[in-house]
Amino acid sequence: MAGQDCPSKRVVGAKQTLKAITNGNVLKVYIAKDAEEHVTKRIKELCEENSIKIVYIDTMKELGVMCGIDVGAAAAADIIAEKK
Repeated sequence: MAGQDCPSKRVVGAKQTLKAITNGNVLKVYIAKDAEEHVTKRIKELCEENSIKIVYIDTMKELGVMCGIDVGAAAAADIIAEKK
């Protein structure tokens, strides 16, 4: 995200967010309030288990726009950029 001192990037989509949480390199998770519960339930559980902050966005459309895509997104995550 622009304006942050620490380098980070964002993954978009429930599957990619889940994968990033499992890999242990998530800074913050965004979940659309209107996303279906069966899509976001495991993400919420893992965030709680790993003390990851969840930011709720009103709609999937709004989250998609925030992530720079033309479609809605149920979830997204800011991840730690790999330094190699």
